[in-house]
Amino acid sequence: MESFTDQQKTELLKILEERIIKNQYVADLTWNDVSNKITAQTEKLWSLYQMEITGGEPNLVAVENDTLIFCDCSLQTPAGRISLCYDEQALRSRKKNKPAGSAWGLADQMGVKILNEKEYHFLQTLGEFDTKTSSWLNTPAKIRRLGGAIFGDRRYDHVFIYHNGAESYYAARGFRAALHI
Repeated sequence: MESFTDQQKTELLKILEERIIKNQYVADLTWNDVSNKITAQTEKLWSLYQMEITGGEPNLVAVENDTLIFCDCSLQTPAGRISLCYDEQALRSRKKNKPAGSAWGLADQMGVKILNEKEYHFLQTLGEFDTKTSSWLNTPAKIRRLGGAIFGDRRYDHVFIYHNGAESYYAARGFRAALHI
């Protein structure tokens, strides 16, 4: 975890408060409840900060068994997390024109998880996301063993899940993250 200043924490908390109150995806929860829970866990707060500074616009989207679930709610895939192949294995296997990194590598550095297909479909019930971009998704092991990876987007008012070689990367494809606190 890189250094995380008090000023950065304060700014992030202000952004999150405004965003959570404005969008209110979760009812019956006060900002004080949320704030107390996330400020008690500096590593998780730092991960939320990483989601924010890479363009994810994290927001509280659900609560399950007293666990707060934050997810990237930027309309398009976060701009600070694009042009990445799927994982480190794909990055190592690419011989020419390697991307700067992998989605899983960056997610690990940020302390977050890449959305799976179910989470991606849930996110799409909250709004219209990835209408011009696409996002890598946590790929089932069988598909990954065969060299593939899946991604999702929304086109024609429909959510699509596609496949691609895990070593591929595009300027309009990144990943969306989830963080459980």
